[in-house]
Amino acid sequence: MAAPTFLGIDVGTGSARAGLFDTSGALLGCGSVPIATHRPRETFAQQASADIWRAVVAAVRAARAEAGDIDVAALAFDATCSLVVSGPDGAVSVDPDGAPEQDVVLWMDHRAVGEAHEINGIGGEPLARVGGAISPEMQMPKLLWLKRNLPEAWRMATAFRDLPDWLVHRATGTDARSVNSLVCKWGYLGERGLSGEGWDDGYLSAIGLADLAEDGHARLGTDLILPGRSAGTLSEAAADELDLAPGLPVAAGMIDAYAGALGTLGAQCEGDASRGERLALIAGTSACHIVETDSSAFVPGIWGPYPQVLTPGRIALEAGQSAAGALLDAVIARHGASAGMTGGASGAAVALSERLDALAPKGGLARAELTRARHVQPDFHGNRAPLADPERRGMITGLTLETGMDDLALDYLAAIQSLAYGTRAILDAMAAQGLSVSDIVMSGGLATNADYVAAHADATGCRVLVPEGEEPVLRGVATAAAVAAGAFGTLTEGAAAMAGPARAVHPSPAARAYHDRKYAVFTAMQAHFDNVRRLMAGEGEPEMATGGRET
Repeated sequence: MAAPTFLGIDVGTGSARAGLFDTSGALLGCGSVPIATHRPRETFAQQASADIWRAVVAAVRAARAEAGDIDVAALAFDATCSLVVSGPDGAVSVDPDGAPEQDVVLWMDHRAVGEAHEINGIGGEPLARVGGAISPEMQMPKLLWLKRNLPEAWRMATAFRDLPDWLVHRATGTDARSVNSLVCKWGYLGERGLSGEGWDDGYLSAIGLADLAEDGHARLGTDLILPGRSAGTLSEAAADELDLAPGLPVAAGMIDAYAGALGTLGAQCEGDASRGERLALIAGTSACHIVETDSSAFVPGIWGPYPQVLTPGRIALEAGQSAAGALLDAVIARHGASAGMTGGASGAAVALSERLDALAPKGGLARAELTRARHVQPDFHGNRAPLADPERRGMITGLTLETGMDDLALDYLAAIQSLAYGTRAILDAMAAQGLSVSDIVMSGGLATNADYVAAHADATGCRVLVPEGEEPVLRGVATAAAVAAGAFGTLTEGAAAMAGPARAVHPSPAARAYHDRKYAVFTAMQAHFDNVRRLMAGEGEPEMATGGRET
């Protein structure tokens, strides 16, 4: 009898991907299909659920074709924490000009910055679970913007879902909602219960969304499912589209970063003897930092504590950077030397790494020290954590008249290092509340970037573990499918069996003093931004330098 296989489906910002795994974590087949993003205005980012499902179907069929004739025992979805708006006839447009089918407000959409500020000024218990300040990337600010600016769409909407939950609904026809999504991104207070008791009606009323409490919170959902549990079975219609058997268990949906954490935190490494908790760093277009603990610590600027949103009995804290790979892409694109580069972002990264090899052939500390006079503040798309300020902006200092490839390589390396300092700031905020992290388990596209990995080890002093298995996010969501099918008793057991081995990158003691100085510059640049913003708002007068002369 053939070993059971499990299908993981990951819907990221730019593509839908599908992977088939066995219970040892071996990847048997994989498929990837792009998804279009629409940007009707500055800071807006939208998608169409119909296009997302089309990409899911094509990715699943490609994965099955690569894997050959094997039976699938269960499936699970993860996705970005994007908002899907549905009516009785299907998609409800979220586009300011009414573009049909564009019914998804993407996670990275920042149209609701003003609404987020208003909600933060009002307060409420749910805000304590997001470090004291809600992000415009979360759903309540987006819903408030929708109600105010697209009242007809608001009237037509019969359901608001996180994208992972919409995918489960599309596959099963059920309306089960994931604890993972609703607790982490919607303000649901999970410790109050899983049958709708966690919606805070006083909070909804205070922020102008009292009508979401109508009909027993029907538009938000009241049937919550824990990660790794079955949310329903695959419908005949969806099974026909996906070329799968109807009736297969479909696990509760997951946010993509949490699937990445599940697929990596169980990785084994020789000499494992951690001094503290492991932090999962899922680094792609953006970066997400997730740590599980037994403590209900509240950390300013860090999201959580979130009970039981990943593995049973544990509490998660979540932080992140709104732009990681996107930051590197922007730094490269804005430089004149990038005009002749080929191969897209990956090709540019290879070319710039080769230039850094030429500038510092011995590597190590000599390579890191190339940026002694070049510094980047990485908040080009705001600061998700620990400052929780979506309106911050980035900067580059130490520029010269050079405009060639060597100069671009310095910008690129300094930007990579700045992302590591952002992670260090998150770890410092956690440490201030007694939460010690000794290992960073890294996944996502940037986990293949040697400079990014080394900078994180050297800047934070943590050991960085890079899982050797392919596709950690797909592996994590396939693990949830395996648990839902009964192949493992718990997510913890499944993660340990399917995550596989990892290689370790240790911090260099010789580089510590250099990165300490760079980190001091990093924090000074953040303070400088605050000063500039204050001055331009007319809240103070600049102090004029005298050049040492008496006046």
